[in-house]
Amino acid sequence: MLTKDVAATAVATPPAKSDTALKGAPTKTSATKPLRIYIDGEFYDQADAKISVFDHGLLYGDGVFEGIRFYNGRVFRMEAHQDRLWESARSICLEIPISREEMDEALLETIRQNDLRDGYIRQIVTRGVGNLGLNPVQCKRPSVIIIASTIALYSEETYRRGLTVVTVPTRRMGPATLNPAIKSLNYLNNVLARIEANLADADEALMLNDAGNVAECTADNVFIVKRGQIMTPPITAGALRGITRSVVFDVASELDIKISEPELTRHDLYTADEAFLTGTAAEITPVREIVHPTGAYRFTPGALTRQLIEDFAAATRGHKLEAAA
Repeated sequence: MLTKDVAATAVATPPAKSDTALKGAPTKTSATKPLRIYIDGEFYDQADAKISVFDHGLLYGDGVFEGIRFYNGRVFRMEAHQDRLWESARSICLEIPISREEMDEALLETIRQNDLRDGYIRQIVTRGVGNLGLNPVQCKRPSVIIIASTIALYSEETYRRGLTVVTVPTRRMGPATLNPAIKSLNYLNNVLARIEANLADADEALMLNDAGNVAECTADNVFIVKRGQIMTPPITAGALRGITRSVVFDVASELDIKISEPELTRHDLYTADEAFLTGTAAEITPVREIVHPTGAYRFTPGALTRQLIEDFAAATRGHKLEAAA
């Protein structure tokens, strides 16, 4: 049985050891049978998992979501993700129709239903079914959708060599437009930047805010290393308060490495010693090149980035940072 612990890393029970296996679960991730999708209290085979065409999540991107990783039968930082989901929903006046405890159990049961030990969870809460009008008052009950699957965002070679990142024209929206702290279903801003990265044949897009400072990438927080110190843009620059981002702060504290959140410009990135990205799907990924119309700025994934990657991998398996989580 899966459950979660108070440190929000989620462990398998009984918690006799930090690496206790999930009782009765397969030893390998299963990817042969159709996915089982949770929708409003019921499970459906992937082919039968459907929502109404009148759902405002589809019509207007009206809803919120979370992406969560689980490793070896443990849901990583479950409490932190659920906190952010509830905060995002509250910020858009969306009342999640089930309790935190019910959501936790639905998430864990979705993993069980799919016989998975390692993978990715997508939790979605939509405004629900309404009519073609914009007014959300027409939506009587929000819908909850949970999908569990395997994930491999980048190849092992990419994690070893690093990503190519391109600065793009599309600016990150500011708090006065659509607050980046809200993890909403409206991701068109990021999608447009992602298209620009595709056109440039790059792995990721670096997004600036209206002030010309670095905000984040389309799905990742941005970090640089300079003279042995770690820096990342502040939340006020337009960066999501990433869960993996917070893990880097914990690891840096464990290693007694100074970490700060100054306003960063492209110049800061171009002149950095190392650069890396963080995200639930991407984990911690080094950057090997930042491309700009005037040239390319190259990095060698450095010792500090490698140390963070190793310590993050340990944290996901419950061997480190339990007290700090």
